Amino acid sequence: MSELTGNRTRTTAGKLGLPHLAETINEFARRADEAKMGYLDFLDLVLSEELAVRDDRRFRQGLRLSRLPHHKTLDEYDFSFQPDLDPRKVKDLATLSFVEAKANAALLGPPGVGKTHIAVALAVAACRAGYSVYFTSLDDMVRNLKAAEAAGRLANKLGTYLRPGVLVVDEVGYEILERGEANLVFQVISKRYEKGSIILTSNKTFSEWGQVFGDEVLATAILDRLLHHCDVISINGPSYRLKNRLKAIERDADVA
Repeated sequence: MSELTGNRTRTTAGKLGLPHLAETINEFARRADEAKMGYLDFLDLVLSEELAVRDDRRFRQGLRLSRLPHHKTLDEYDFSFQPDLDPRKVKDLATLSFVEAKANAALLGPPGVGKTHIAVALAVAACRAGYSVYFTSLDDMVRNLKAAEAAGRLANKLGTYLRPGVLVVDEVGYEILERGEANLVFQVISKRYEKGSIILTSNKTFSEWGQVFGDEVLATAILDRLLHHCDVISINGPSYRLKNRLKAIERDADVA
């Protein structure tokens, strides 16, 4: 490939928004020569790598905007520590068929069993698949919506929780809500119904949600929409955090 052709290709690639091709055209040409590629094979190589770079850039940008507390995957989850949890159920969720169907997933269980880890892992998988993701605790969501309502900006703030393809709502049940706060949650759930997926974690059973939301009727209305299309996974094993704390105590005792 001549220098003139290379420069012209780099310029054209830049104008077309193909930065990876603009930066690596000489490397592509070298690989094509070594492999004696045909024209279509060379074009396939260039376009495939450009798409992979673009997808990775979009994925990393999506993670930055998601507000996920960490980026753990299911490979990092210790299923052996939760023998009552069927890994197949979780891995079925990881296919994201529920996200494609705009359905929901609920992870229930006591603190420390890895509910948030699984929720985040599913969200990371969804982000990699091209879905927009947003993470919030229920407490933060309610506080932000209340502040927006007081400032007359509720409709605008609701968009934060309605726009993403996947909304992760963590720690449902850790704080008891007032009726007005519960109504704000109802607005999010009802407006997302069959329009976008919710992944939530809760330390309360659904029968206890009447207490959490301070109103049995409102809690029933929320559950009616949430559970109509929902996969529910209960994790009732020991706490990972307690396990790690006990190990640390044992190490300190051995050293002493």
